[in-house]
Amino acid sequence: MKKTFLSLCLAILSGAALPAQPSFTAPPPSKAVVPGADTRREAYDQRIDEALAWRSGLVNLAKPTTLDPAAIAAKLVRHEDVAACSARVIELMKEGGSGPFWMFPSVCLAYTGRDSLSAEARAAIREAWRTNMQLRGDTENHWAMYYTSLYLMSELYPNDPAESWYTGKSSAESLAESREYLIHWMDLMTTVGQGEFNPTGYITEYAIPMLYLATWAHDPEMRMRGRMTLDWLFADLAANTLNGVLRGPHARTTENPVMERWNDQASFYSWLLFGNTPPPASYAGFGLYFAVAAKNYQLPEVIYRIAVDRGPDYVQRDLKRSRRRWRYSDVLMAPIYKTSYMRRDYAVGSFQGGRADPIQTHVWDVSWTVADPRGAHSTLFSVHPYSSPEDMQTSFTAYPEPMIPNLASEGKPSYDAPDKILGASPYEQVFQDLDTIVALYDIPPGTRHPHVNAFLSRDLVDRTEDPSGWIFARGGNAYLAYRPLAGYTLAPFQGYKQQPSKAGYKWERIATGDTLLQSPHLKNGSIVQAASVSEFPSFAAFKAAILALPLEFRLEPVPTVKLKTLRGKNVVVTYGQTPVVDGYPVDYTKWKLFEGPYLNAEKGSRCLTITHGHLKRVLDFNHLSITDSVTP
Repeated sequence: MKKTFLSLCLAILSGAALPAQPSFTAPPPSKAVVPGADTRREAYDQRIDEALAWRSGLVNLAKPTTLDPAAIAAKLVRHEDVAACSARVIELMKEGGSGPFWMFPSVCLAYTGRDSLSAEARAAIREAWRTNMQLRGDTENHWAMYYTSLYLMSELYPNDPAESWYTGKSSAESLAESREYLIHWMDLMTTVGQGEFNPTGYITEYAIPMLYLATWAHDPEMRMRGRMTLDWLFADLAANTLNGVLRGPHARTTENPVMERWNDQASFYSWLLFGNTPPPASYAGFGLYFAVAAKNYQLPEVIYRIAVDRGPDYVQRDLKRSRRRWRYSDVLMAPIYKTSYMRRDYAVGSFQGGRADPIQTHVWDVSWTVADPRGAHSTLFSVHPYSSPEDMQTSFTAYPEPMIPNLASEGKPSYDAPDKILGASPYEQVFQDLDTIVALYDIPPGTRHPHVNAFLSRDLVDRTEDPSGWIFARGGNAYLAYRPLAGYTLAPFQGYKQQPSKAGYKWERIATGDTLLQSPHLKNGSIVQAASVSEFPSFAAFKAAILALPLEFRLEPVPTVKLKTLRGKNVVVTYGQTPVVDGYPVDYTKWKLFEGPYLNAEKGSRCLTITHGHLKRVLDFNHLSITDSVTP
């Protein structure tokens, strides 16, 4: 993609403000359940209209550069300034662009403007799809956007010959290729799990193309597939949020949302669909492309209830998969065994460790609730700051020498930083039982960055280093006990702030007020136990309860922990071996695609059962059917 096109979109979406107070600057919304379907729908439509009106209102017609593709789409939906939109589309198509992030906005313009843009503007879009070579990209979200965009444009111009497309293929050939891939991807997701699972930001790169497919596809089968996939994605989102904030591990995320759990595009969808958290600034930028067609999607009540109407504490276990591994691996896609434990005051989430994605994985954490999540660093976790050209070559095909140096200029500044708090390591093994986490590290000598980093939030209260080796603190209404298994030092943590630049991404290191615990030992580990403040008469009582728990550990020959958890489980975790709970090894072979009180699916089934109270919805990709029922 040409940087000018995307830079224009992002600059306008992130840098402007209006006199009226949008929801991202207003007080946080109520978390109360809205019982009536008509009332919920009215509120949903109002949130859509708010976002579109805000985006349209940023435009100054005297300055055409303020009219970017998202603004044009908003105005076309609102039937505003169509002549100016047509003129601007012609100019934008002359600039061209390449890749999925050019493709889906131009598809959005083609469809929102097919009945209102001038003939010259529509022709300019079509011509750009002939002359601009499109790069498919190399990630799951890229391919979802690429093939959905190609599919919809091929349907819009169904009989055009090969020479009229950048692909050198006819509309019918591209339609068949795109359909084949999209069905293949949906089969993977519904049988062995999504690769870019639980994404804080990349959720929008799936939600937008699936909404467009559900809205604009001519083929009723593909419309149904788009709608069912949206339900699947949003059910997964609902079950993994607490007060609208996405929790637990992520196959892909970025530096800031690891600290400020709320601050990414997932919160836009929670705001829009569930109404129980503020949206990010500028409605998350790309979220506007969802909003332009959002009234064509109706969130099922059962999914809404999962997000906002919680019952008792619950465990959700899901099966996901790693990014594809092209070399240096015996498996193409490794299974990911994901656990989430949700309580009223906090959430604990993890997967078993190892590499889900070579760059942007977040493996485990504890995060606690706050009244307003904006600006809150409400989380605790540890990582091995692994960096390896060979590991990058496992999943990418670029030349190895420039790959790591180029990452910062591509928007991933921390990959090779020794103090990073984002990323996964092949030398980390994690086990979770309810609200207990054991993370073990056995780092080979000579490994780059041979130490463990732990993130201690600035928002922790009464942080105390106990002589026993435990670190105690309170986050919100959660008590936390963290036990590093080897010696450490404490230092101020520095985050990343993007600076304006015409040459790509530029980054400044800034103090965040948080603390980095760094332990320079190859054999290492972290133990975390959480509890609600309401469970104990005092902080001292919580400390006493933790100190009374039997705990044994050793670091040689490999890290091993034997402990009794606060919930009465006897846990033994040895690096390189299967964890044992109450005398029984954990059987990962029995892990289901989804297993919990709200979402359930067998591995390989292509069928998800979504339940809440008396409500039940079954998404069956074998028969492309949605079945709703209400149990007595």
